[in-house]
Amino acid sequence: MTAFLAEWWDLRDLGNTVGALLDWIADRGVPDWVPYVLSGIIGIAAVLLWAILSQLAFIWIERRVLGRMQVRLGPNRVGPWGLLQPLADALKVLAKEMVTPRNADRVLYWLAPIAVVVPAILVLAVFPFSPGMVVADLNVGVLYIVAVTSTATIAVFMAGWSSSNKYSLLGAMRTVAMLISYEVVQVLALLSATAFTGSMRLLDVVAWQDRYNAWLLFLQPLALLSFIIASAVEVNRTPSDIAEAESEIVAGYHTEYGGIRWGMFQLAEYVAGFAVAATITTLWLGGWTLWGLEEWVPGWLIFLGKLYGTFFLFIWLRGTLPRVRIDQLMGFAWKFLLPLMLLNVLLVGAEKVVWAETGASAGVVLPAFAVLNLALTVALVLGWGALAGGLRPQMRPKRPLLVREVGGIYYQPMP
Repeated sequence: MTAFLAEWWDLRDLGNTVGALLDWIADRGVPDWVPYVLSGIIGIAAVLLWAILSQLAFIWIERRVLGRMQVRLGPNRVGPWGLLQPLADALKVLAKEMVTPRNADRVLYWLAPIAVVVPAILVLAVFPFSPGMVVADLNVGVLYIVAVTSTATIAVFMAGWSSSNKYSLLGAMRTVAMLISYEVVQVLALLSATAFTGSMRLLDVVAWQDRYNAWLLFLQPLALLSFIIASAVEVNRTPSDIAEAESEIVAGYHTEYGGIRWGMFQLAEYVAGFAVAATITTLWLGGWTLWGLEEWVPGWLIFLGKLYGTFFLFIWLRGTLPRVRIDQLMGFAWKFLLPLMLLNVLLVGAEKVVWAETGASAGVVLPAFAVLNLALTVALVLGWGALAGGLRPQMRPKRPLLVREVGGIYYQPMP
């Protein structure tokens, strides 16, 4: 019991606390399957509680930050400084009537909100918040992330097609096209990070960065930049939330959804955003490590600080960048990001071969790779952008075009 209490108060790794609790239960003579089942229940409950509380907090944070960026107050009525506004919104969503369209495919219509939430929750199981705080430590953790998140495409199309609404179907088809296009870029970015470290196990990737005191942020900047852009599309964040943008006539694939069903779509988007931030934190920002500070500060606090800081970047982008058109977004994926990521994968392979063949020490080769990759990132982005923009100079207007010059309908004032 004394050992259990000693582990219980060790908050540097909450996995030790759970492990001590399970060992204490196992010593009580219960069947062997009981601690195994309890470990899964505790892990799932902890992940769900964290995701829901984080969503409620960031709904308020996002609205307040965007309000400040747009020179307004944001939510300020319910509770002090509007802190209870997310709770009021949640209660309103729960109390709303859930209407099913008359001609909808009821089974698929009801299953779509569940199908879109489940992958967003499942993907959180493989992220190590600290060395012992991971629900499922898989050797193919990165492959698991790609496989699970790609199933959201099916759920989106289910929602649009089953609604028996042509606008929902068109929105779903447009969203599916965007997701498939940027999933290719996303996978290549993840491949670059895992190829550099030589493992798809997330704990090994964090350990590699800790061993060499080098975050992949400095070694793979192009992969990180491409992953952030592709992930903004995957989780429907501005400037790429075209399917459900406020400026659109309808809300895309979930136009016909209301109440808690609509709330599940919003929950999935926020949880998917946290999953993206967790992926960036684990693969590019060193996970729970911070150059020795994790010996004094709990690793899970460092991980959450990096995660929330990364998620704040998406809020910043929403309040800063204008929304792009669908043709611009698709062209950017296939004509700009995809060629750059293919070159980046070849570069990673070449650097790994050079490191292995020369036998140089990490203290020499990694700083050289960091400087080289940063310079190549700048050169490739600027060079390929200039080349792609100069391929069709006749399409670039020399001055702003008026509506009547492009064949549009315009208002002719009376003389």
